[in-house]
Amino acid sequence: MAALVVLAAAKGAVAADAFRTPAIAAARVEWRAAVDQLRSEISTQPAVVADFAFSGRRRLPASDPRATPALVQLNGVTGTIFTGIGRSAVPVLLPFDTAAYLQARQNGAAAGMPLSRFQADFRTADMFDAGPAGYDAVFSLEPGVGDGLPVRVFARPVEVQITGSLLIYDLADPQGGKGEPVKALAAQYPDIRRFIREGYVRYAFTRFGVPYVVSIQCLDSAPRPRRLACREAYPVAERFLKALRVAGGLPSRARTDVASEIAERPAERSADFTYRPSGDIITGSGYHRQSGRVDFNAYSQLRFPLEKWPAFIHSQSFRRDRSEPAAGYPSGYPWRDNFCESRSFGVGQCPTGFGHQGEDIRRPCPPAGATSEPCDPRRQAVVAVRDGVVIRSLNQQAATLQINTRNEHIRFRYMHMNPSAMDADGLLNGRIVAEGEKIGVVSNYLDHPNGTTRHLHFDVQVFTRDGWLWVNPYVTLIAAYERLIHGRGREIGPEIAGSPTVAHAGPDAAMRSDVQEGREN
Repeated sequence: MAALVVLAAAKGAVAADAFRTPAIAAARVEWRAAVDQLRSEISTQPAVVADFAFSGRRRLPASDPRATPALVQLNGVTGTIFTGIGRSAVPVLLPFDTAAYLQARQNGAAAGMPLSRFQADFRTADMFDAGPAGYDAVFSLEPGVGDGLPVRVFARPVEVQITGSLLIYDLADPQGGKGEPVKALAAQYPDIRRFIREGYVRYAFTRFGVPYVVSIQCLDSAPRPRRLACREAYPVAERFLKALRVAGGLPSRARTDVASEIAERPAERSADFTYRPSGDIITGSGYHRQSGRVDFNAYSQLRFPLEKWPAFIHSQSFRRDRSEPAAGYPSGYPWRDNFCESRSFGVGQCPTGFGHQGEDIRRPCPPAGATSEPCDPRRQAVVAVRDGVVIRSLNQQAATLQINTRNEHIRFRYMHMNPSAMDADGLLNGRIVAEGEKIGVVSNYLDHPNGTTRHLHFDVQVFTRDGWLWVNPYVTLIAAYERLIHGRGREIGPEIAGSPTVAHAGPDAAMRSDVQEGREN
């Protein structure tokens, strides 16, 4: 019996040490339905529709432009506005009156008209990115713009995001698939549902076999001049949805589902890198003192987000020493998960539905004389974890890096770098960065300089049928760090219940002192 117990424990240890890649489903795109929809939308302009080649048209000589498939023709026109639209593996729906624009272009009038004229008063896209996984776009509506919209208290432009994705991440998601119907949109989108999740009001629907989600960041509270209330966001989102038309995209080879597999990790063991298990947060640090959530998914193969090592993942709110460290170097191992620490942010992957959203990372300088390498705590470089496109507007506190490939549709967010420095460096919507490229330095910005301790907050979002959701990046970062140091870490056991715990303020106090961490401007 004792031998069986030992064997079972050993098997459990092996399982805990085995990281996995995520399971991803691939949508089956109904391109014929998309072409039929395009034909219907531009049929209001007979002179325009006559120029397009739809199925069933008689054979034309190769020199005739109408011999080119309709979607290729469309991409050739709209690609001058939405760069790379033909790379999208799903039909691109945008608040863009394609028929009216084509008609104006045919008449030579398009050049003299603002794009907002064709975009339901939404200004030129702040960001558009298309690729093998689908597309993402961000549009804004200025205050006071838009006939028939109610007056709102929020005094800034409202940003609206839309994603159409061929890839859907398979999460254990108890909140998934919920929402309420929207009567005003039911005729146009029979399966549409509206819901508030993780700080956004979201409208999810399926078209052409593809999941689409439109979302606006908002507060489920009373309107404020500096914070958009969700009730103020509803009419803006509905205006956006009513204006959606087929704007481009191109069929690609059908994709198969991506099964979860054992993640690749270094075989050689590190001499010193250790970490506590996923979900093993500091006792009592969860919202309402709940525990963390175990997640063995390495969601992507990353370059670690700090340029150099050693680096340490620890709580910034519940640790013993909240001062700027040299203390703790090099004894910053083992790492400890803090994804589900107490915050007021919605995080569906945490037991209570609230959490931290990501992980806090530090790279302390060693004590004087410990190493010959110079170390300036104000110049510790932050780098791009993958080749990708930046999503960030002027003055925003967060910089998001989006990856769109045949096998991934995923986002990585960096927090606490100084916004003015990011603005000056051009870390803004649409910028393409390469893996390992320096994009900033570790800082302490949170609404203002010195608003938090000096560290990097890093989090991960994946696309689901509920839109972009936060997932625990802890295991992903462990695997990335192992590649950086060329050695496999060692998991040490979880903290035993009843053992001495780290002294810290209670969850409510921590929320008051650090509740803003992870908030996007």
